[in-house]
Parts: sequence; C-alpha cells; structure tokens
Amino acid sequence: MIWIIGALVFWLAAWWLNVQLSKRPKSRGLSLLVPAIFGITLLVIWEAAVRGFEISPVLLPPPSAIAVRFANSMPILWVDFLQTIVKGGLSGFVIGCGAAFLTAIAVDRSPFLQRGLLPVGNFVAALPIVGMAPILVMWFGFDWQSKAAVVVVMVFFPMLVNTVQGLQAADHMQRDLMQTYAASYFQSLIKLRLPAAMPFIFNGLKISTTLAMIGAIVAEFFGSPTVGMGFRISTEVGRLSLDMVWAEITVAALAGSAFYGGVALLEKAVTFWHPSQRS
Repeated sequence: MIWIIGALVFWLAAWWLNVQLSKRPKSRGLSLLVPAIFGITLLVIWEAAVRGFEISPVLLPPPSAIAVRFANSMPILWVDFLQTIVKGGLSGFVIGCGAAFLTAIAVDRSPFLQRGLLPVGNFVAALPIVGMAPILVMWFGFDWQSKAAVVVVMVFFPMLVNTVQGLQAADHMQRDLMQTYAASYFQSLIKLRLPAAMPFIFNGLKISTTLAMIGAIVAEFFGSPTVGMGFRISTEVGRLSLDMVWAEITVAALAGSAFYGGVALLEKAVTFWHPSQRS
C-alpha cells in the first residue's frame, strides 16, 4: 500500500509541476522537460503498481529490474542492435527510400506510370507484413538481407506517394514562369520543384523511419541467425524472461526515437524557409 500512496503523491506533484511549466513561455529546454517529467511519472507509477499489487515479474517486470537486465546485457543488446537496426533496418531504409525517390521522378515524367504504378503501389502497401515477411525470408535467406528486403517493401510506397505528391506541390504560375525562362525539365526540377517538395519528402522519410524499425524486427520472427532483436524477443518470451524482452523493446524505442529525431533535425536544416519551421 505504501508504494501506491507514494506513487499517487509523486503523480500529483509531477502533474502540478507540469501545469506550472506549461504556463511559461515556450523554449527548447521546456519542451524537453515537460515530456521528460511525464515519462518519469509513468515509470514511477509502473514500479509502484508492480510492487504494490505484487504482480509477477513473469507477467510484468518492474522498470528497476529491466534497467538492471539492460545494464548487464549490454554486449548482447549491442550485437542485436547492429544486426537488426543497422544491417537490416538502416540498409533497407536507404535502399527503399532511394529507389522510391528515383521512381517518383520517373512517375512524375510519365502519365502512364502515374495511372498504372501508383494504384498498384497502394495495393502493395496494404499487404500485411506478416504475409510478406516469410516469402522474402525464403527468397533472400535468413541473414540480414531478407530483413532489408522486408524494410524496402514497407518503406518504398509511402516514400513514393509522398515524393510524387511533393513534386506536384509547386503551383502552375511558378511552373509557367520556369517555362517562360526556357528552363529544361531538370532545371525546373532542381531549382523549383524539389525545394517545394522537400516537406513532403521528409514527411515520407519520417514515416519510413518507424516502418523500417518495425519491419526489421518483425521479419526476424520468421527466420534469422542466432542474433537480432526479433530473434531475441521470441526466444526470451519462450523462456519467460520478460525483463530481457523489455530491454530489447527499450533498445528499439531508443533507436527509433533517435532515428526519427535525426531525420527531423535534418528536415529543419534543409526546410528552414518553410512556414512550419519558423518560430
């Protein structure tokens, strides 16, 4: 009972502090402090609930046990991170987004591809990953190449659709002005249409960061070598070692947040002129 009371007191204090902080003028430090306090509050409530209600660690380990397992398993977590996130996720992200970008330029130049490829892309994007992953694992083997192939399939069409839509964002008056200056297609593309498409392109990249992490991990459930985050999660669940499973989930969450944040920072540097980036 003392754990529950302590958690309630901490939650009320954190709530009051966040309310007071939210009344202050916005700043970068404040925008990070408020969600940090909220996240710490959730961890404290989680810890108190597990200990206060005596929940079995097999069902839900406390954050303290997860932190201990995380610290003691750093070598294993690092190898799994390299196998899944770097080799499978990042390589598939680069290949898929790069191929989608080049395909979007081809689609933009060809009305036939606009009418033929994009509907097919919407169909393929709707296919469930649990159905595609076993097929790609059989095609490309059990190592990271098959995980990269799954990621390519997942990120290709969201990136393609966003890029094609972005290339059409420049209005007709701007295009007519470029034609008046006798600009070629690629001159108009580089000087007008690509800059106007950048917010859409980065929107596709940010969506793809999440899809890449999910695809690389899920694909390992259908076959992988004896390393990898998906392999480790499925193995440790069978051993009822839920603290290790949560440690892998923590690594995935940190990697995904860092990946998304890196793309968002790059977007802010490239599209500093866009109204959404102005304070």
